[in-house]
Formats: sequence, C-alpha cells, structure tokens
Amino acid sequence: MIFIGNHLASSKGFEAMGKHAVELGGDTFAFFTRNPRGGSAKAIDPEDVKRLQELMETHGFGRLVAHAPYTMNLCAEKPNIRQFSIEMLQDDLKRMEYLPGHYYNFHPGSHVGQGAEKGIEMITDALNQSLWPEMSTTVLLETMAGKGSEVGRNFEELKEIMEKTDCRDKLGVCFDTCHVWDGGYDIVGDLDGVLKEFDRIIGLEHLKAVHFNDSMNPCGSHKDRHEKIGQGKIGMEALKQVATHPLLQDRPFILETPNEDEGYAAEIALIKGWAKDGKR
Repeated sequence: MIFIGNHLASSKGFEAMGKHAVELGGDTFAFFTRNPRGGSAKAIDPEDVKRLQELMETHGFGRLVAHAPYTMNLCAEKPNIRQFSIEMLQDDLKRMEYLPGHYYNFHPGSHVGQGAEKGIEMITDALNQSLWPEMSTTVLLETMAGKGSEVGRNFEELKEIMEKTDCRDKLGVCFDTCHVWDGGYDIVGDLDGVLKEFDRIIGLEHLKAVHFNDSMNPCGSHKDRHEKIGQGKIGMEALKQVATHPLLQDRPFILETPNEDEGYAAEIALIKGWAKDGKR
C-alpha cells in the first residue's frame, strides 16, 4: 500500500490542509513551507498543528512532504542569493520541528555555469551548516530532469551530495517520475532496471517519497513538463506499475499534475483502485 495525495495550498493553515486532503480522498499531502516564489513565511500556530496531527491519526495518514520554495538555490553563483537560501533552509528546518517526523523536499539547485562539482560542493556545505543530529525531519533531495544547470540530474550526483554531508542519516531522496523520465531513465520499458540502478548507486532504503507525475516529453528530453496521469509520454500502464511496485510501497506519493480539485480527486481514486485491484 502507498499513501497518496497532492500538493495543497497552505494559506489557511495546517488543519485546513488536512481536511482538504481528506475531502479529496488522500492520506498524505505536500505543501510549500513559504511563498514558493519568495521568502515570506506565516507564523506557525502550535494548536493548528496539533489539530492536524489528530486528524492525521484519525484518518491513517502517511508522512507529509513539505516543499522548499523554488527560489532556494544552495549553489547560487551570487553570494547574497546563496546566503538567503541557506537562511531559508535553516528557518524551514526549525519550523518543521513543530510537525516532527516528516519530510522536507528541495531541488538541489542550479550551479549557473560554475559546474556540477562546484555546485555539489556548495550544496553539501549548506547542508552541513543546516542539519543537526537531533532533528526529526528527513531532508529529501529531489531527482531532477537535468534542464539548464540543474544539479541532481542523475543518481550519481545525488549520491555524491549524500556522501559528503555530515548528517547523512537525515537525508533521503524524492523520486519524481516525470523528472527521472525526462532525465533519461526509462521507467516505461525498464522500471525494474531503473530501481535496481537506484539501489546500486544510492540504496532503495533512501528513497523516501515519490512525486507522481506523467510527462509531456519523451524520455531523455531534460525539459520537466508535468502531465496528468495517463495523458503523457509515460502513460497509464507504466505509472500503474510504479504505484503498485512491491519495492515502492509504504511511501507517500504526491501528485503534482496540472489539475484542480476535481482532477486530483479522480486521480487519487484511480490510484487507490489500482491497489484494490492488486489485492483481488
């Protein structure tokens, strides 16, 4: 069994997100920790968090997957942008402790012409400044499609970041189906082979969450354009194989497809139906 949900707006608070997820049929969800295009963050109400935790326990939720803002770039070329990014990361991780034991996902960054090795060095330095042994949150590096100067375009780059980070037990990976497909990993023709390669390079025990998206583009396009489930180049059958694969169970799957509530509810019901079919 997987946990399935989608990305939700956080403007009305934690309990409201939980209720919204339940209305859509979900048992997990993702949310931005702050304005995705800026740096502002709302004050956290501990009582609001407590109400969400009670709701999650009642409805059997899996772990949540918070998402860093898109403006966070730990390997930015400009020192002021990088420092601002580090400060956002550190503040977000402190805020995550109000909701202990969940995931914080981020795009590793774009090296902006400095080269992948320099980018990896800067990312690990930022993580070493920001992670601490007693933290309850697991920080997830997202697999990237490889557009522009993105770091994390392959499993090897993610492995290098993890190996160079001091608190590596606080790190995991979010496996984005659109990104790995666009990045050149054939999850349609050889899903078992891709997961075997991930296990060999990083270890499947570090694959903590899945961003579950179809793609508008062919394999290896390095473009990163999400599509609704079954309407893209990955396709319905291949995505069903991902969601029901025995090596990927018990993880939160987060939909980031281009949908409104009605579409997300339909996709969540579809994916839950796959799980029921597998038990018959």
